[in-house]
Amino acid sequence: MTQTPRTALTPTQRLRSIFSGSVGNLVEWYDWYVYAAFSLYFAEVFFPGGDRTSQLLKTAVIFAVGFLMRPLGGWLLGRYADRHGRKRALMLSVVMMCGGSLIIACTPGYASIGIAAPILLVLARLLQGLSVGGEYGTSATYLSEMATREHRGFWSSFQYVTLVMGHLIALGVLIALQRVFLTDDQLREWGWRIPFAIGAVAALVALWLRRNMVETESFQRNDAATTGQQRTEGTLRALMRHPRAVFAVVGLTMGGTLAFYTYTTYVHKFLVNSAGMAAETASLINASTLFFYMLLQPVVGALSDKIGRRRILIAFGVLGTLCTVPILSQLQDVQSATQAFWLVMAALVIVSGYTAINAVVKAELFPVEIRALGVGLPYALTVAIFGGTADAVALWFKRIGHETGFYWYVTACIACSLLVYLWMPDTRETSLIDRDPA
Repeated sequence: MTQTPRTALTPTQRLRSIFSGSVGNLVEWYDWYVYAAFSLYFAEVFFPGGDRTSQLLKTAVIFAVGFLMRPLGGWLLGRYADRHGRKRALMLSVVMMCGGSLIIACTPGYASIGIAAPILLVLARLLQGLSVGGEYGTSATYLSEMATREHRGFWSSFQYVTLVMGHLIALGVLIALQRVFLTDDQLREWGWRIPFAIGAVAALVALWLRRNMVETESFQRNDAATTGQQRTEGTLRALMRHPRAVFAVVGLTMGGTLAFYTYTTYVHKFLVNSAGMAAETASLINASTLFFYMLLQPVVGALSDKIGRRRILIAFGVLGTLCTVPILSQLQDVQSATQAFWLVMAALVIVSGYTAINAVVKAELFPVEIRALGVGLPYALTVAIFGGTADAVALWFKRIGHETGFYWYVTACIACSLLVYLWMPDTRETSLIDRDPA
């Protein structure tokens, strides 16, 4: 059955739906990043043997394993969103995230149930990976379709505002537990479970908010015009009709996602394990830089509405290629928290050229009937290969005694993405969203 197209949304309806979608995105990413933020504390609970680096490496591998499910989530939920609506897919993704958080919060440690503990941890991360894999493409599609043409870069940037805010809240919970509520021993014994329980409850609130979202006009009008035969056509076959767009998503994501995870997720461990800082100091630096980074996203998104997407992506590619090795090298030998803050902040300003606009760029590459899958699947595959393995690759280089090799690896990936930015058109001018049936 098709849905009857309705009249155009009022500004209030549009803003309310963007808000509901963004808050749900925030909760999803909070649940995802809590794992990274608290891995310093629960690594020994699930992997009691070995030194600190080995324990962190094992948790990083599981973090990477969660990314293996993201392509499957991008395909399943992207296909579901293109066939049954963005709203339904977004509700389903937040339910799966809730389940993953509950499993982690309730799983006993290795000392109680042995090998079953890390197995359950892996299963929970697989479920969360499935959720996040579908969340990104569907959320990017929803926000881009819901926004008006003149401000599409600005409104779609809120996907990364809420993504970073989820990470920031995870760090805020960590800092509050570290400094106010619990001792270090309590955090290592049982306190690390608290943020996962909070995430499960917050996911239920996000589900309620998403129930009140309205479907996008683009999907509703396309759904009404789609025949039964078109609706049952293989979605992968339809996606393969857009090979240039698929390649563009992979290429523009590769360097950006690796840089993003390096400076938002791995940097926390890097400051502790390589620069020799206290865990509490590293948490404060990570949280403060992420706060200002979050505020940059709508600024850069709005700028892309004025000067175009391509120029901003090229700026990220050039600066990222030239500055990655110097920044990470200085950060490894940093002498003070203030110096570390400014180095990480400089890196995040550069990365903003990718994160603030990558969602809208990808959405503008695909037609409405394949948009959620087109954004979600190739992105999830690329993130699984490059973003999800950032921690594990960095720690591997450190373990073999060649930590600087990781710096050059990040540089090379950003340089490859720069070639794509130079080749691709400016999607602000060629946006397929403007050609939707709506």
